[in-house]
Amino acid sequence: MAAVFLVTVYEYSPLFYITVVSLCFLVTAAMVLGWFGFDVPVILRGAHEPVSTPTTTEKQMVQMTNPFALELGLGPACVSDGVSLRGCCLKPCVLSCFWGCEVSALQGALQVHQHSTPLCSYQRLQEALDHRYLYYQRFHIGSEDEGEHRTQIPDELSVTDFGPLPRKRYPLVAVLMAEEPEAADHCSIVASMTVLHVPDEKHKLSARVLFQYLLTSQGTMYELKPLFMSADSESVSAHLDSEQSNEHSEASRREQVPAQQEENDQEECVWSEGVARGCVVCQNAAVNQVLLPCRHACVCDSCVSHFQHCPICRAFIMESFALRQRAQQSQPSTLDQDI
Repeated sequence: MAAVFLVTVYEYSPLFYITVVSLCFLVTAAMVLGWFGFDVPVILRGAHEPVSTPTTTEKQMVQMTNPFALELGLGPACVSDGVSLRGCCLKPCVLSCFWGCEVSALQGALQVHQHSTPLCSYQRLQEALDHRYLYYQRFHIGSEDEGEHRTQIPDELSVTDFGPLPRKRYPLVAVLMAEEPEAADHCSIVASMTVLHVPDEKHKLSARVLFQYLLTSQGTMYELKPLFMSADSESVSAHLDSEQSNEHSEASRREQVPAQQEENDQEECVWSEGVARGCVVCQNAAVNQVLLPCRHACVCDSCVSHFQHCPICRAFIMESFALRQRAQQSQPSTLDQDI
């Protein structure tokens, strides 16, 4: 009876027959792909089939010492009145301020550092920039100097803005370098380069850090990026602020960089043991895993293996890295940066 009905429907509607065959083909293909391990929609899985979650790849990190730290001062910031910068260094260094540096000149200097001669001194940096900036100012900072340094474009240059968007010049490029470059180790960090926005007459957005790079004596460049904390953020921030003010007077900053030097992406964070006990999944263990590429620090070591998507933003997780190695979690630590 069913066969007679199908034949009758086929005689009047060949499209119905094509639809049935196509549906059967799709169901069969999905079953074959699921059998070989490919992901298929949940509606095509059987109720008895377990849902498998691929393990997130963990990026291996190594620790390096970063002797430089630069942040904006508390005073007002604008092109006409200048900007205050506070540098904290583990050894005597030079703060070089390049006002109105051309974007192409800075990119060319970074290319020179990576593919030609590493920029281990401010003289080499000036040569690599080919003097394509509006004004240059230099400050000497001691290892215990925590004061602010005010940099400003002279009034006689009559610079009130840096042009419309897209701009061909960065407002301010601040570079911290060791005063004695010959003392640099083989793989040590020799420079910290910070690109800042300074408000002017055309763009009154508040002063802020746009980019930050670390240059090594081996000719490698890394870009620092902030991490996004999720659990106990208020208590974490308060604790870190007080801890940073104490740690800047001590030579105790450490950095973690990827073991594979060809990876240039870096994720910057400041972390302290025992200040965050708030995995967003289990609500018990300490947050110790950073998810990439979204850079959310929100899960513990146990929960990270159970997710394909970030619990905060739902972005797909490509890989992750630990803020602190498991063997070191029980030991007291100092100010860390993970990149």
